[in-house]
Amino acid sequence: MYYGYWGFDPTMIILIPALLFTMYAQFKVSSTTNKYLKVRAYSGYTGEQVAKRILSVNGLNDVRVEPIGGHLSDHYDPRKKTVRLSKDVYSGTSITSISVAAHECGHAIQHAHGYVPLNIRSSLVPVVNFASNASWILIILGFIMSGPFLKFGILLFSLTVLFQIVTLPVEFNASSRAVTQLASLGIVDEGEKRQSRKVLTAAALTYVAAALTAALQLLRLVLIAQRRND
Repeated sequence: MYYGYWGFDPTMIILIPALLFTMYAQFKVSSTTNKYLKVRAYSGYTGEQVAKRILSVNGLNDVRVEPIGGHLSDHYDPRKKTVRLSKDVYSGTSITSISVAAHECGHAIQHAHGYVPLNIRSSLVPVVNFASNASWILIILGFIMSGPFLKFGILLFSLTVLFQIVTLPVEFNASSRAVTQLASLGIVDEGEKRQSRKVLTAAALTYVAAALTAALQLLRLVLIAQRRND
């Protein structure tokens, strides 16, 4: 690997846009979710009640809703058909609470309908769990030794990039479904619908940041590999 003055790797410049966008995304999701955690939805429903109502209306009576520890650790587990909601979401009646609960139900609806990007992402999980660790081991070996280690490492890392890219339509679609469900069921009015969309859009920026970071890191690694071959 070539280093410029004072040991600085000039390819690191490629990651600057991703770093700046990640900082913006973290600020945006934190400020927006915290802002609307303080705004009570007029319906007065808790996140748990919203989740159960959305699931019931969509015929997903076999999907459970459970509380989970942590802050905004909410997720849908397709293996156990369970929507898990953090304390602030599960018991909260805020715009953030009901929006996040509806979003996770959006994933449950995707699962029930066989949404293709979700299926692809789920199939990639075990592969990416292996590739994310093994790729960097091979990449480091490639920096130290000659041979095909670097190329194999980059190939494995590209699977991580693919996973991040496939995640984007999954998350944006779940948010779209969430807002539609909240509005059609009368859980939010028009003003709250806009607020809900703001919360979910801000949250989605973290996935955009992750995808951008992974893609630019892959580009950087490819450039390094090409330069080593010159």
